[in-house]
Amino acid sequence: MTEYERWLQQPLDDPDLTEELRSIQGQEEEINDRFYRDLEFGTGGLRGVIGAGTNRMNVYTVRKATQGLANYLLKHADGKPQSVAIAHDSRNKGVLFSQQSAAVLAANGIKAYLYPQLMPTPSLSFAVRHLGCDAGICVTASHNPAKYNGYKAYGSDGCQVTADMADGIMNEINALDIFADVKKMDFEEGVQQGLIAYIGDETVDAFLDEVYKESLIDDASNLKLVYTPLNGSGKMCVTRILDRIGIQDITVVPEQSEPDGNFPTCPYPNPEFREALQKGLELCEKVQPDLLLATDPDCDRVGIAVNQGGQYVLMTGNEVGILLLDFIAKVKKEQGKLPAHPVAVTTIVSTDMVDPIAQEYGVELRRCLTGFKYIGDIIAELEEKEGNADSYLLGFEESYGYLSGGYVRDKDAVDGSMLICEMASYYKRQGKTLVDVMNELYEKYGYYQNSTLNFAFEGEDGMKTMNNIMDTLRKNPPAEIAGTKVVGRSDYLLSQAYGDKEGPIDLPKSNVLEYRMANGCKLIVRPSGTEPKIKIYLSGKGATMDASLEEIQKMTDAAPALLGI
Repeated sequence: MTEYERWLQQPLDDPDLTEELRSIQGQEEEINDRFYRDLEFGTGGLRGVIGAGTNRMNVYTVRKATQGLANYLLKHADGKPQSVAIAHDSRNKGVLFSQQSAAVLAANGIKAYLYPQLMPTPSLSFAVRHLGCDAGICVTASHNPAKYNGYKAYGSDGCQVTADMADGIMNEINALDIFADVKKMDFEEGVQQGLIAYIGDETVDAFLDEVYKESLIDDASNLKLVYTPLNGSGKMCVTRILDRIGIQDITVVPEQSEPDGNFPTCPYPNPEFREALQKGLELCEKVQPDLLLATDPDCDRVGIAVNQGGQYVLMTGNEVGILLLDFIAKVKKEQGKLPAHPVAVTTIVSTDMVDPIAQEYGVELRRCLTGFKYIGDIIAELEEKEGNADSYLLGFEESYGYLSGGYVRDKDAVDGSMLICEMASYYKRQGKTLVDVMNELYEKYGYYQNSTLNFAFEGEDGMKTMNNIMDTLRKNPPAEIAGTKVVGRSDYLLSQAYGDKEGPIDLPKSNVLEYRMANGCKLIVRPSGTEPKIKIYLSGKGATMDASLEEIQKMTDAAPALLGI
C-alpha cells in the first residue's frame, strides 16, 4: 500500500498508468497484485501484464530494468564504449518501451541502435552480432495473450543472457529506486546527439542474406501457400525470403496480415494451438493451398497445417523437428554436403524419435535444457571451442522453434518457414505430403507420441503453490505413474540421475524433474520460466499409433494427482 500511494503521488508520464491507479483505489486485492513484488528479471528477461505497478510491464519497470542493464554493462566495460541493439514486435506499448529503453541507455552514455520498424526476434539476435553490440533488448511477449508484454535481454554473442549475467543485472536492478535512480534523456535529444541511431536496411538485408544461405533446394515454386503472421512481425521478412526461393502463390490471411497488439482474431497468438490458426484454416478451405504457415507475433516460432486430401492436418513441433532433421541430413547427403561430423541439438523435453533418425545419418545428437539460448551455447561451442562451425545441422525445440544456421543464436521462424516450404516442395515433386513422409518415418522408427499439459497458478499464492509442488515431488518421488513402475528419474536442479541412468548430469542446474517408466514412456515436470504455470511433458511409445496415444492418455489422466491438485 505504501508503494501504491507513492506511485499515486508521482507525476507519471504515461496517463494510462495514472488512470489505472485511480480506478483501483480501495481495491486491496487489485492493488496487492500490482505491487506485492517486482517483476523478476531472469535469463528470459522480463515478462508480465501491461499496467501500473512494480509487478507490471510499464515505462517505469522497463526503464529500471534498462538502468540495471546499463549499470552492469558499464561495470564490465573495461573502458570500452558500450552499445546495445533494440527491436520490438507488434505488442501494445512496444514502440514506447523500445524508445524509452534507448533513451535510458543514451542517458548513461551507451549508444542504442534501434530498428525503426517492428522486426522478428531473430533479427535482433542478428543485429547484436552484426553491429558488434555488447547487449540486445527485444520488446516482446512472444506468443502470450494481448495483455502481456516483455523484455528479452541478449548478451554480446546474440544469445539470451546467461544465468550469471541475468543475476548480475538483477542485482543492479534491485539496488535502484524505480523513480529516483533511473537516468533519463528525451528520445529525440538522444537521436540528435548521436547516442540513438536507427538500424538501416543494410542490416535487414544482411539478415535475410544469411537466412537464404541455409536454403537447400532454392526452388520451391511448385508450392501454394496460405500464410498468417498472426498480427505480428513476420510478414515482411517471411514473404521476402519465400519470394527468394521462388514461391509466388501466397495468400496472406487478411484479418491477421497487419500488426495489431490486441490480436482481435486470435486472443492467444500461439501457433501451437489450433484456435490461433482458425482464420488461416478457414481461408485454406477456400484457397486449397498445399500448406498453411503461421508465425507467432515475434516470428521466432512457426506452425503448419498440411493439405491431406482436402483436410488440413496440424503438425506438432516435434513432428516438424523430426521431418526437418531427416530432410536436412538426407538432402545434404544427396548433395555430398553432409559434414564429416554432423551435429544436431534439441532439448531434454523434445521427442526421443530424433535419436534413431540421427543415428541413421551418423549425426551426433546433443540435448540441452529448455530455452533456445542453450542451443545457441552449443552452436558457439562448435564454432569457438571445437573449431567445427560447419558441423551444425539443426537445433529445435518441441515448442515450434527451429534454426539451421549459426548466423543467430535464437530460434528463427524466417529460417524455419523457408526450410519447411523447401521440404514440402521437395516431397511434392515426389507425390508426397509432409503427413505422408511423417507416417513413413513412424513406420520405420516407431510410433513416438508427445503431449504437453499446462497447469496455471495465478497471483501471489500461485507462485507459492508451484514451489510447494516441486518441493513435494523432489522429496517424495513417485514409485509409479499411471500404473507403471518408475525405473529412473533425473533431478536437473541437483544435477543427478537415479535408477536406470544413475550418475551426474552435465547440464546447468534447472528446476526440472524427469521420470522414466518401465514401458519406455517418460514424464517431465517443469515450471515455466516466463509464465505462472507448470508444464508437464509426456512421451509415449507403443507398437502402434493407437497404443502410443493410449499411453499418453493414461499419463494425462494421472497428471493432476501427481501434482497433488
